[in-house]
Amino acid sequence: MIWFFLCVGLLVAGYFIYGKFIERIFGPQPELKTPAITMADGVDYVPMSDKKVYLVQLLNIAGVGPIFGPILGALYGPVAMLWIVFGCIFAGAVHDYFSGMLSVRANGASVPTVVGEHLGTVAKHFMNLFAVVLLMLVGVVFVLSPAGLLANLTSTDLVYWIMAIFAYYILATIVPIDKIIGRFYPIFGALLVFMSVGLIIGLIVSGKGFYNTGMDFSNLHPTELPLWPLLFITIACGAVSGFHATQSPLMARCMQNEKSGRFIFYGAMIGEGVIALIWCTLGLSFYDSTEALNATMANGGPAAVVHEVSTSLLGTVGGILAILGVVILPITSGDTAFRSARLIVADFLKMTQKPLMKRLLIAIPMFILGFIISKAEFGVIWRYFGWANQTTAVIMLWAAAAFLIKEGKLHWVCTIPAMFMTAVVFTYLANAPIGFGLEMGISTIIGLTATAAITVAFLVKFRQPLVSSTSEG
Repeated sequence: MIWFFLCVGLLVAGYFIYGKFIERIFGPQPELKTPAITMADGVDYVPMSDKKVYLVQLLNIAGVGPIFGPILGALYGPVAMLWIVFGCIFAGAVHDYFSGMLSVRANGASVPTVVGEHLGTVAKHFMNLFAVVLLMLVGVVFVLSPAGLLANLTSTDLVYWIMAIFAYYILATIVPIDKIIGRFYPIFGALLVFMSVGLIIGLIVSGKGFYNTGMDFSNLHPTELPLWPLLFITIACGAVSGFHATQSPLMARCMQNEKSGRFIFYGAMIGEGVIALIWCTLGLSFYDSTEALNATMANGGPAAVVHEVSTSLLGTVGGILAILGVVILPITSGDTAFRSARLIVADFLKMTQKPLMKRLLIAIPMFILGFIISKAEFGVIWRYFGWANQTTAVIMLWAAAAFLIKEGKLHWVCTIPAMFMTAVVFTYLANAPIGFGLEMGISTIIGLTATAAITVAFLVKFRQPLVSSTSEG
């Protein structure tokens, strides 16, 4: 448990030290009026308090990703926790901060508009399509996973829960953001805190420690799946996740002061990192070996681990509350995924969203398509979601780096994580069954070559010298 608390301490230190450094580079201007003030429409642009915006942002980004991903990542051993900590501080939280703040500066624009502003028209049109596809995959994943948990908990047919969750999503997608999301998500946040703190206390009381690995940071996966690049695709939410770039603009439309950006965007990602650490620790500690953890997942996936761990550590009632917390997480991300998709389509069509009928005109076809996608095999959807998610993060990080270059600021804080994640997604695409299925050595060469070529092209395009200014300019 000492290792767990050390990792949490590093995340907190990252917020106060590196987060402050990132904020200084960006240079927030508290005297500027934010879109929540200048473009208030009572639907999507609604001023809310910092605490409320933070909790909504946390729940928006914390779906099943920081639970299921770290459980799957625990199969690799303690090295998964290193990725969560350093990925969150130096990549994920940086990604979230810039995706949120660049949206604020662009009048609350969605991620395709932000990307297009800094990387060009071609990148904008690509992101319009890519972001909607990602959000549809996210929405469907975040229907199927909570529906499965609820079906197991209540012994009710899965189809009924899928229909019920879709019905809620339709409602949450079209009503003003402060009516459901802004009103009830802070309450859900309290349940999330109960779940997270309760489970880690239960683990401490149980006396369980890491299974017999010590601090072995080698690859301990029982089926010998390669750590590179799979770990960095498997654990996305909790380390770095492109899905967050689609969610940050929602809160960029509700934030009242640019100085709040570090707390809301960087801070919410740190909070998600703590959630990811908790579930990775539970996976590493509750079971006697990676083989035992893998055996449980073979009989129901990560959801089976959630159910077994929660009921064992917190008893029947506490376990049910913890499971409900895990159910709420994806639902509170799934509804905002569809909401973001609606806004991206509306931005592309230049269609105002204040009239209800115009919101329905986009939302209804979108949900029909989402229901059709939900009929596909969950494992296939999850794999495509994982790759699409990290590819979105890559594009957003390159866009943030381009912004910093144009401003004459230290762009390497975004360029280096962009390079790393570029290598990850190209290597994964070359190697994975959903991609080209090539041998890992060849795939890695392809990934590194693609990264080098993209980096050189990027630096040449922006004619950036090797040394940049860190001034706020």
